[in-house]
Amino acid sequence: MRFPTVAAGPEPPRHGDDDDDGTGTGVITRTKQKVKKPDLYRVLLLNDDFTPMEFVVHILERFFHKNRDQATQIMLHVHNHGVGECGVFTYEVAETKVTQVLDFARKHQHPLQCVMEKK
Repeated sequence: MRFPTVAAGPEPPRHGDDDDDGTGTGVITRTKQKVKKPDLYRVLLLNDDFTPMEFVVHILERFFHKNRDQATQIMLHVHNHGVGECGVFTYEVAETKVTQVLDFARKHQHPLQCVMEKK
């Protein structure tokens, strides 16, 4: 099989060459985009003398998707140490979880406190 011959014409102009000497060489620089990871925030439960332990376990299961054993361990940590970490999230997620917990606790007439802090 024979292919048709194509006559070579003049080279098309190249864009982006910064040389003035006509040699056709230039420098290409690539800029790497650095993507900054979002800041993370710890969501913490604070101990009080009035919120029932079972309610705290329920909060951990419902809003933080902990299983019964994990929720019980976190609840006991809050009870014994005064504070316990429920999870680590981006700002928006942490803020939403804090609001959900506080609203749910108030709705059920418990003084449970939930806060977030930058990790």
